[in-house]
Amino acid sequence: MIIQIKGNVKYPITLDPSVWIFDDRKVKLEEAFNDTPPSNEEKIDSNSKLNKPPVNNSIKKYNKKELLENSYVMPIKEFIENAELNDNATEANLIMKENSERVSKEQLINSYMLFSIDGKQINDQGPAYLYFGDGSNQNNPIKGIKVIEII
Repeated sequence: MIIQIKGNVKYPITLDPSVWIFDDRKVKLEEAFNDTPPSNEEKIDSNSKLNKPPVNNSIKKYNKKELLENSYVMPIKEFIENAELNDNATEANLIMKENSERVSKEQLINSYMLFSIDGKQINDQGPAYLYFGDGSNQNNPIKGIKVIEII
């Protein structure tokens, strides 16, 4: 249950959403599309962690009960940046088991991937669902993505 990012990139990478529960970059689903800006404390905290992915600190921050009850999304932007899209990249082809869907580079970069529903991994059409950052597909996320092919 992995998702590959490949195509018009310098570094093809493989995403394993099953480990994101331990990553501090995750966001509760209900907070992902809020218009509320982060507090100053959160801004300072995120600026101090530049170039240091905040992985595994969440074990200290969250109690186990909270992790097992909430649904979480992961911003995909940092993963796309790590793959280093080539300058002429304009779109992404999201390849599923039986079909595909094209999205703009900007839509992809600003998207979230839902990887946990009520504290459980997504097995049905998983391992993650793609939500556009503007929330326009909140009622109909893109499911079953196997490959994100940058074009």
